[in-house]
Amino acid sequence: MKKRRSQSTEDYLKAIYEITLYEERASTTQLAEYLDITPASITGMIQKLSTQSPPLVEYQKHRGVTLTPQGQKVALETLRHHRLLELFLHDILGYPWDEVDEEAERLEHVISEKFEERIAAVLGNPDLDPHGDPIPASDLSVPKVSRIRMSSLQPGQAAVITRVNDTDANLLRYLGKLGLYLNTRFTVTDYSEFDQNLSIKINDQDKTIVLGPGITENIFVAAKQ
Repeated sequence: MKKRRSQSTEDYLKAIYEITLYEERASTTQLAEYLDITPASITGMIQKLSTQSPPLVEYQKHRGVTLTPQGQKVALETLRHHRLLELFLHDILGYPWDEVDEEAERLEHVISEKFEERIAAVLGNPDLDPHGDPIPASDLSVPKVSRIRMSSLQPGQAAVITRVNDTDANLLRYLGKLGLYLNTRFTVTDYSEFDQNLSIKINDQDKTIVLGPGITENIFVAAKQ
């Protein structure tokens, strides 16, 4: 039977995993911003995680923190719970994509492995959650996803939305109002070097949508020929 860890431990490990997808190590400042916790509290917790047996993180003062293999296992198990729950809430219970993250945060720490397996079976053992994030498989392998940001596209390029950062519910609601969901195909029509705004047209629509860098940095795409 899987050892039940505290919600706080799972949240920390999940945050470190997410940050170190793009950075070599997670800093105290990054973790404080991600978890909305004071830096002093962050330091105390990661010191605790690094000294328990087995250690879940590797911590070096002033150099940040990384996950140990055991810590990564816990982080991926938590992410699997979270993203399966998000998809279940969205596809089966009809939650909009901007509400599933908060609900899944509450539930991810308490469901059993048996319940997780049944959710996965009902959903057809999916690879992606409602925002396009990869769902770790039962063996904790992680499907590959695009890391190309919309902000990197140039005028004339066509692309399709494959993933959206799910940490800001207001962003998700705004994108929904614009009709920008997963699998939306569009073409870049203009780029402003002055303010880094990107102008796009959704396929089969005439209107132009102008998006600032605060939005285009949080949308991931697959470029089309």
